[in-house]
Amino acid sequence: MTKQKTIVILSPGFPADENDTTCIPSMQIFVKGLKQNKPDLHIVVVSFQYPFKAARYNWHEVEVIALAGKGKGQLYRLMTWRRVWQTLKQLHSRYELIGLLSFWMGEAAYMGKRFAKKYNLPQYTWLLGQDAKAGNHYVKQVKPQAGELIAISDFLAREFSINYHIKPQHTIPTGIDTSLFGSMPNIREIDIIGVGSLIPLKQYNLFIQVVKSLTIQFPQIKAVICGKGPEMEVLQKQISKLKLEDHIELKGELSHPEVLALMQRSKILLHTSAYEGYSTVLSEGLYAGCHVVSLVKGMDSRPPQHHVPGNVENIPALIKELLHDPNLLHEPVLAYPVETIANRVAALFGC
Repeated sequence: MTKQKTIVILSPGFPADENDTTCIPSMQIFVKGLKQNKPDLHIVVVSFQYPFKAARYNWHEVEVIALAGKGKGQLYRLMTWRRVWQTLKQLHSRYELIGLLSFWMGEAAYMGKRFAKKYNLPQYTWLLGQDAKAGNHYVKQVKPQAGELIAISDFLAREFSINYHIKPQHTIPTGIDTSLFGSMPNIREIDIIGVGSLIPLKQYNLFIQVVKSLTIQFPQIKAVICGKGPEMEVLQKQISKLKLEDHIELKGELSHPEVLALMQRSKILLHTSAYEGYSTVLSEGLYAGCHVVSLVKGMDSRPPQHHVPGNVENIPALIKELLHDPNLLHEPVLAYPVETIANRVAALFGC
């Protein structure tokens, strides 16, 4: 009997069900897009740590095997890796594996590379952000070849090359699913939106300071920040101290569709992150009709609606210019459709 051609995706986490839209939205969109564009290809996701309950289930016609490592310590992690190995052996016996794709240069890449080497399978690691920084001990353990690496952006490819003297051969950003967006509203009542985890790296303290500086010329300015994280209380105190309660609202964690709807009601997406491979949020903001302002330039080429001020001090002046422009257009800009991204990755495996 002919075995079904299968790609195995290895990831630290994956949605617990189809309603879990907040778990790594960019990877959700990619996996779903890959299945939709290659319906005859069987896809299995092996998730190491999350969901926290071990299970096998179907997610948008994708087979998911959750091993529930729960992010526990070293001994428990080794046990999880052993279960990963046994799972991969079972999949290898059951299906015709045409390759493995690991999300992040971490434990998924380590296990994927070991298994692929033993069974002579193609394996690619998608570098997605901080895994390209210096000090990632998994790089030494994985010993990746340039041809096995996919960088999410030109910036990340250079970063990895500088830190590890290996230039990823492939640069593929994550795509967006245009079907998740509703119709464009007639009014954009939100001046500035921020989207992301409330962690120090994202520098939402800077976001708040920028809004404060803009209140002088824009006394009715409205801003929202979508996301949760350990900085929530600190940021709320900063907002109160600067008397910005009428200007900035911390929305907390929202579903992915809710975030996209807010983007479509916003004029500017301000991304203050100090380091970013290439956030899918930027592409989503552009398609939502926002003008995007970010400190990090992920791709060497970008649409004119994506503004990179060069330094922190230039952000307020840039946003003032945009808000003062009576002819500011909010047309959707589609930079990276998921269909294109899915086909590019699939092509690496000969699909």
